[in-house]
Amino acid sequence: MKLIVGLGNPGKEYQNTRHNSGFMAIDLLADRLGVSITTNKWNALTAQTRIEGEPVILMKPLTYMNESGSAVSQAVSYYKLEPEDILIIHDDMDLPVGSLRIRKKGSAGGQKGMKSIISCLKTDAIARIRVGVGHSRRGDHEIVPDWVLSPIAKADQEVFQTALKGAADASYAWVNEDMDKVMSLYNIKVKEEKKESNE
Repeated sequence: MKLIVGLGNPGKEYQNTRHNSGFMAIDLLADRLGVSITTNKWNALTAQTRIEGEPVILMKPLTYMNESGSAVSQAVSYYKLEPEDILIIHDDMDLPVGSLRIRKKGSAGGQKGMKSIISCLKTDAIARIRVGVGHSRRGDHEIVPDWVLSPIAKADQEVFQTALKGAADASYAWVNEDMDKVMSLYNIKVKEEKKESNE
């Protein structure tokens, strides 16, 4: 059994915001698999499916970003999963829009949903796919909440959608492929521009 979790915030007002990149990517994966993530369980929306024979749970926590670990830990406990059975998809402000970075483990890097999951599971040895959403203004922490709850600029939509599809494809591959191979195939590096527009 594998658990793939897309992070975001529930509610229409957050639907297309940077912070919901994980939700968007896992929805693309669900579309590919022909399932809907609609079963309410563990304070999350879930779907049970298979990827090339392997049972997989897709999850979108309904706890809001900062408490994502609560939903994830319930599923982990129920299925008695090990850290290597879990994959998290989330937004990352430290990566330019359109980039994709896949890692086997590591710190939360300021992402509060990932921080909650690491805290609840008591390990940072959790694979994650980081979807670049760009930074507001480095060092200006006061505008971060508004930034992550804003949509991607129209000019960046094409590369952003490419990254989301890459995240969905990488999630599919992760279930049965070696992680090093997944990283080599799906990491996307985008050169950071000096200034990003949010128009």
